[in-house]
Amino acid sequence: MPKINAERLLKDLRDLRAFGAVENGVVRPAFSDTDMESRRWLAERFADAGLDATMDGVGNVLGRSRKPGPALIIGSHSDTQPRGGWLDGALGVIYGLEAARACAEDPATAHLAIDAVSWQDEEGNYLGCIGSRSWCGSLNSVDEAAAVGRDGTPLATRLVEVGLSDTPRLSMEEGRYAGYLEAHIEQGAYLEDAGELIGVVTAIVGIRGMSIKCHGAQNHAGTTTMARRKDAATAMFEIAHRINQEFPKLANERTVWTIGQATIEPGASSIIPGYAELALQFRDSDVKLLDAFEGIVADLVAAVNARGVIRVEAERSRPPIIPSIMDSGLQEHIAQAAEVSAPGKWRHMPSAAGHDPMVIHEKLPCAMLFIPSIDGISHDFAEDSHDSDIVIGGQVMADAAASILLEAS
Repeated sequence: MPKINAERLLKDLRDLRAFGAVENGVVRPAFSDTDMESRRWLAERFADAGLDATMDGVGNVLGRSRKPGPALIIGSHSDTQPRGGWLDGALGVIYGLEAARACAEDPATAHLAIDAVSWQDEEGNYLGCIGSRSWCGSLNSVDEAAAVGRDGTPLATRLVEVGLSDTPRLSMEEGRYAGYLEAHIEQGAYLEDAGELIGVVTAIVGIRGMSIKCHGAQNHAGTTTMARRKDAATAMFEIAHRINQEFPKLANERTVWTIGQATIEPGASSIIPGYAELALQFRDSDVKLLDAFEGIVADLVAAVNARGVIRVEAERSRPPIIPSIMDSGLQEHIAQAAEVSAPGKWRHMPSAAGHDPMVIHEKLPCAMLFIPSIDGISHDFAEDSHDSDIVIGGQVMADAAASILLEAS
C-alpha cells in the first residue's frame, strides 16, 4: 500500500497557510486576492504531482489524473472563514494531493487514478458550496445572480475582477468516479476527549433554521400596568425557555440547538417592547427528530397565541438541509485503514458541521474522515491539530483510497 511523505504533506499545509496568515490562523475568504493567489499555487502543486490542473469559472481547482478510471476524487475547500483556522478545509485538499502522489510513487498503486480538488466558497462568502454545486450541476442561476459577498460586492462583479467570468466551468464526468472522499478536522472534541485518532463519518447532520416573531404593543414602561401590557419580549423569552425545556426530552447525545440571535424593538429600558424576534437553529442526522422539533415550536407558538395577548408566528428562516448519509462501503474502507494506522483508536461518528459532501452525495458515493481538533476549536485563529494526528490521517486517507480503487479496478 502507498506510503505518504509526512514531511512533504506538512510542508504543503504550512505553505498554503502562508496565504493570508494572521497570528495562528488564516484570513482567506473566497475570491479574495489572497484566495486567488493560493488557488494558483495549488494548481502549480497539482501540476507538479503529474495531474492536469485546471481552475474553472467558479474558482474550483481540479487536478485530474491522466490515468484511466475508475477514479476517486479527493479534496475539500481552501477558502476560510473571515477569521478562520489554518486546517479547516485545507487539510482535505492537501490530503487529496498527497494521496495522489503517494499512490503514484508505489508500483503497486501507480496505475490508480486519483483526482485532487479544492472546491470554492464552501464557507459562504458569496454562496455556500458554490464550487461543488457548480460541478454537480445543482447551482441555481437565480441564487448565483443574487449572490453578494460579505464586503457588498456582487459575485458577478467579482468574477470579472478576478478574471473568471469567461472561464469555462467544470462539471462531473459521468462514469469516471468510484466516489468522493474528504478529510476534515473534527471541529469538535469527541475524538480528543476519547483519546481517539480517526473519525469515520456516518452522516452529515440535517439543519433547520426558524425565525420566531412576537408582535405586541409598544408602550410606556412606567405608566402601563402589568395587566394591560402586551410585552413582545416576555413572550419571546418564554418561548426560548420552553424550547430549552422541551427539546432535551427528545434529543440524543449529538442533537444540538442554538438561539443565536435575538431582537427586541425598540430596545430601550423605559419602553415596553412592541416586537421581538429570535433565530433558532437545530441539527441532527434524524429527519424525524428535526420534524418533531418543528412540531414543538409550533405547539409553543399556538399556546402563546391562544391567550390572545401576543401574536406569534414561526417560519423557516432557510431551506432545510437534509441529513447526508455517507456510503457504507466507502466507510468500511476508511475503517479498515484506520485500524491499521490507529488500531482501536477510531470510531464511527456523524458530522455536526456542513461540508461539500452534502452536495456531492446526490451525485456520487461519498465518505469522510476526521482527525482530532485540539480543544475542539474551529472557526477561530486558535484552531489546530497535532502534526502526528495530521500525518496519521493522511496515511489513512491514502490507504483507503488505494483499497477502494484496487477493489473497483
